[in-house]
Amino acid sequence: MAVHHSLEVADGTLDDDGRLRRTGTLWSCIAHIITAVIGSGVLSLAWSTAQLGWIAGPVSLIGFAIITYVSAFLLSDCYRSPDPIKGTRNYSYMDAVGVNLGTKRMWVCGLLQYLSMYGIDIAYVITTATSMRAIWKSNCYHREGPHAPCHYGNSFYMLLFGIIQIVMSLIPDIHNMEWLSVVAAIMSFSYSSIGLGLGFAKVIENGRIAGGIVGVAKVEKKVWNAFEALGDIAFAYPYALILLEIQDTLKSPPPENQTMKRASMVAISITTTFYFCCGCFGYAAFGDKTPGNLLTGIVSGEGFFEPFWLVDFANACIIVHLVGAYQMYSQPIFAAAERWFSFKCPNSRFVNKFYTFKLPLVPVIRLNLFRLCFRTVFVISTTGIALIFPYFNSVLGVLGALNFWPLAIYFPSEMYLVQKKIGAWTRNWVILKIFSFVCFLVTVLCFIGSFESLISAKLS
Repeated sequence: MAVHHSLEVADGTLDDDGRLRRTGTLWSCIAHIITAVIGSGVLSLAWSTAQLGWIAGPVSLIGFAIITYVSAFLLSDCYRSPDPIKGTRNYSYMDAVGVNLGTKRMWVCGLLQYLSMYGIDIAYVITTATSMRAIWKSNCYHREGPHAPCHYGNSFYMLLFGIIQIVMSLIPDIHNMEWLSVVAAIMSFSYSSIGLGLGFAKVIENGRIAGGIVGVAKVEKKVWNAFEALGDIAFAYPYALILLEIQDTLKSPPPENQTMKRASMVAISITTTFYFCCGCFGYAAFGDKTPGNLLTGIVSGEGFFEPFWLVDFANACIIVHLVGAYQMYSQPIFAAAERWFSFKCPNSRFVNKFYTFKLPLVPVIRLNLFRLCFRTVFVISTTGIALIFPYFNSVLGVLGALNFWPLAIYFPSEMYLVQKKIGAWTRNWVILKIFSFVCFLVTVLCFIGSFESLISAKLS
């Protein structure tokens, strides 16, 4: 067995730790990051800019971009321990926290990480259903005029997306998702560009730049909405909760942390450019009437719905992108659950036995009954909760607040201090502690504003 293992390592089928050899590159890493980051959050940025105004809005977008890169820089060095280049690999965020900060904080991190990914999948169900509905409404308005009673519910579209995700969940793991991430990244560029273009066209049509320095002024819940807007921006940027899972797909050499830092710089620069343009041009186009979801708001009478085919195409791109983004956030949960049950039930055929199927025009499918059942139940549960709380902006704000400080700031900062052996009250220690505390205050404000909005929407 040892000789066989050595031969597999030598011929390139396995890494030196016995796992399948990783094949990820800088470009596949950028595609994964963009798939994870440019999601439904980009569509709320025009509304967020409108709540904050022409000074605080752009400053917040740039500020969160800088924070996200700092977070990625700190966390990428924690992929290997104790040395960031030659140390032992940490295959997941939880593994890194466990090695650097101990078991108790590892379990807290795991709970927050998987809860956040679960919540993001719920948000994607809501967003996809809204885009599906927007396509039907756009076609209805085009056929029957702008004042036609084109009303469609969300439930059917959420169920349809759930069925699609049950099928997509047959993808074995995140290592087999490179093709889907590339498609999803292309789709995200497409609909972001269309949203930007429509906003720019509206500005030209109006002949002026709408909006004010302080944002939407005549509103009852100005402060609450501003906090919720920060939560939406916080949701749109960080990808710390799956950064190490993405980094674990990268081949080495070069060292994985170097590739991840370069990929993060490129991906965050691209996404910030899109975010800045979509948020600012959306606000400039619609001013105080900026919709919560830029592309679906265009179809709901708050903006415009011509050319209807372009709006339809943009919403179709959102749907295709979120099919991949949903899997990007659910695959780490699938992998963790399957590892745990396999460890607890090593002799169970239901958990461990695989059945191979070959269908025409598709690769060989290896089906496991536990995998099929668990993933199906997972998709059903996210769809069911989305049916209960179909509130786009509020859900994004709550998830952004829950995800931002603990996962994107606290754990990366604390692990970096341990990894680099930075002593207490040194300059770097003080800087990181201040950085973490300021981000904690932002998280508290985001959560308060978004939770208040969610409760108010549910009660109304």
